Order: sequence, then structure tokens, then C-alpha cells
Amino acid sequence: MADKSLIGRSLGVTHADVEKGRLRFFAKASGETDPVYTDEAAAKAAGYKSLPVPPTFLMCLQGEGRDLTEQLNVYGFDLGRVLHAEQEFVYHKPAVAGDVLTFDTRIADVYDKKGGALQFVVNETRVTNQDGEHVADIRSTLVQR
Repeated sequence: MADKSLIGRSLGVTHADVEKGRLRFFAKASGETDPVYTDEAAAKAAGYKSLPVPPTFLMCLQGEGRDLTEQLNVYGFDLGRVLHAEQEFVYHKPAVAGDVLTFDTRIADVYDKKGGALQFVVNETRVTNQDGEHVADIRSTLVQR
């Protein structure tokens, strides 16, 4: 069971290359029809350096290089009882194909509900690009039932 002593603990820093093919695949798989996400000429005409990262794709990139089993062990969570409860994004600068993103994740909060029947862990991640520019902040919550 996760406890409040975990608050502030680093879950480490990971890196991910933003690749055009994966961006196109995600855009199509998620039903995105705006050509800026699949056509580089359209993206450049819209003012991007290359294909932009579609909304929520940062969650996919954040998971690269991270061992989910190890992360759940830090929380004291059992994979068979875990649900993804919530996520939110605050974007500061577009991420685009060709970027190398850095994800620095920390445990921001630990709490329970229903007399401990539901245990929550909230992570906050700062995302920067290869130039050290602040791209986004991600806040995600897991719950163990």
C-alpha cells in the first residue's frame, strides 16, 4: 500500500525520440483528421517545424524507458488491482517530430478514499525538449481498488 512518505520521491528521468511514423500512426488510430498531424507540408504551413505531437500522445512517450512493474512496486500496488484514474496536460510549447523529450517524474500525492478501499497515487511530470525548453506538465493518477 502506498503511503505519504512517497510524496516527492523521484520516479526517475526518461527520454523519448519523437518519430514521424509513430505520430502519424497515433493520429490515425485516435481518429484525428486534421492533416497537420499526418502531412508534414500541412504542419509546416500551419507554423510547425515538423509534425506536431497529437494531444495525449505525451502519455505514450512518457512510458518509454519506464518499467511499469518496478513503478507499481514502489507504490506497493498490484497490477491486477490498478486502474488509470485521471490525466491532465498543461502545454507550454509544441513538441514536434525530431524532438528528443525528457520526462522528469515525481510522486506528487498519495491518498485513499472509502476507508482505504481505494488508494491513489498522483504523479507529476515535467517535459522538456532537447534545448531544455519546457514543453508540458503531465499529471496522472492511478488507483488501486
